[in-house]
Amino acid sequence: MDLSFSYFWQQMTEQPLLALAIVLTLGVILVNGWTDAPNAIATCVVTRCMSARAAIFMAAVFNFLGVFVMSLLAPQVADTISKIVDFGDNPQMAIVALSASLFAIVVWATLAWVFGIPTSESHALIAGLTGGALALTGNMDAVNGDQWVKVFYGMIISVVMGFGLGWICCKGVVALFRRAERRKTEPFFRGAQIVGAAAMAFMHGAQDGQKFMGVMILSLCLTQGKEMPKLDDMSELIWLMLICSVVMGLGTMIGGKKIIKSVGMDMVKLEKYQGFSADLAASASLLFSSLFGIPVSTTHAKTTSIMGVGAVRRLSAINFSVVKEMVMTWILTFPGCGLIAFLMAKLFMWIFL
Repeated sequence: MDLSFSYFWQQMTEQPLLALAIVLTLGVILVNGWTDAPNAIATCVVTRCMSARAAIFMAAVFNFLGVFVMSLLAPQVADTISKIVDFGDNPQMAIVALSASLFAIVVWATLAWVFGIPTSESHALIAGLTGGALALTGNMDAVNGDQWVKVFYGMIISVVMGFGLGWICCKGVVALFRRAERRKTEPFFRGAQIVGAAAMAFMHGAQDGQKFMGVMILSLCLTQGKEMPKLDDMSELIWLMLICSVVMGLGTMIGGKKIIKSVGMDMVKLEKYQGFSADLAASASLLFSSLFGIPVSTTHAKTTSIMGVGAVRRLSAINFSVVKEMVMTWILTFPGCGLIAFLMAKLFMWIFL
């Protein structure tokens, strides 16, 4: 199947519904940039290792590198997302339902951003796609259980590994530097924190960038009534990786500071060595999930690793009111975003068909 930029552009100019789906996907990526991508650099900014502007630029660069490298080495996440639901055999109805799902994701994520709560774009994407497919087909056969179960694996991995590795990494750092003078370790951990933030941005691109690439390729397949190809060679999609990264970086520049404050300052007060420990733990969780094609939430991995780091000192160091808000958002994302997508799909089909 031709996945070149020229072919994509030709199809978009000939099929307005495909153009609508692509524009809405870019909207979701933009929202992801201001609600999800800031998690990667939050600790680096609040520990004053980098300015927000420099960190955002670094995040944009490493998001692209994450999409590029992991898409070439392990594109399983994109493959999982593109096959998680079945939009049926009618190309026109399928692309309309997909567009409605994407519109619902933008609505849901924007509402979360207004309240400064780092919602999971990964779960919003999965919920939106599922709600749209159910509205179109009217039965549970639209849900691919083999792929959907990976979502639950991802939730467990991100929470358990994030918190556990955060605690272990911080304990290990404290043990290694227990005899060192705190003042003399500052330069080292400043550099280590920047490296950790870059690793987080890289893994965010590896996870979320692949998800959106999968949706764009799915859009093209739906409009043509073709089966989703096996995404084992992504070398011809460098143009798509670049578009996803640039739009994501733009979103981070627009609204990232609000989420940086919520994640990095309100939940736990961090020092540089703690920020490094959190980034190292979250990056490891995301790498493990990406290699096995498990779609996991960057927000889950980062926030739970920060909680694990905070628990090393004492549990009371964690601001549980902020944690409660985040957990409630995570719990509401699947039914909330799924329901909005379901209703939007019904509305879009009524308008366009």
